[in-house]
Amino acid sequence: MLKVLVVDESSERADEICLSLVRAGYLVSAVLPNAMDLPRHVEAMSPDVILIDTESPSRDTLEHLSAINRANPRPVLLFSRERDAQIIRSALRAGVAAYVAETVAPERLGAVVEVALAQFEEHQSLRQERDDAARRLSERVTIERAKGLLMKARGLDEDAAYHALRRLAMERGRKLVDIAHGVVDGASLLM
Repeated sequence: MLKVLVVDESSERADEICLSLVRAGYLVSAVLPNAMDLPRHVEAMSPDVILIDTESPSRDTLEHLSAINRANPRPVLLFSRERDAQIIRSALRAGVAAYVAETVAPERLGAVVEVALAQFEEHQSLRQERDDAARRLSERVTIERAKGLLMKARGLDEDAAYHALRRLAMERGRKLVDIAHGVVDGASLLM
């Protein structure tokens, strides 16, 4: 059962949201009256989903969501009466998975949570792919630099330089990129 942290300035609205969430099969882990110290609450409670209902998201709220998204991302649903495109974009950049600029009927809340979960998972998958591609590119650049240094220092061709790096990695039981980092770092000390 997914745990939901609800943040709502209105206790009446929060009660309605909590009832709808429970009916949809979710567990409400806590209800907060505002987003003050939200990162600390999220760390302490470790909810699966954060649901915020507000008239308009404050800059502080968006900053808190950004901090959460960097440190420990999780799906965030933001219900707001604010329809300003700039605020919506800011919320999405802060890590909000679903920004709903209208009141959601209680019987539809479960479906909205599921859509937000799906969007969050897709975004996380794309983020992971991007990070993996960036890491691989960085490793490739380091290996190419190390090969270039070996080619210049030892008069090797590209294939021989690569095999020298690979052989050293195998002999030491380390990754090729780690050996390449060592070559690049060592060369920078000598120059």
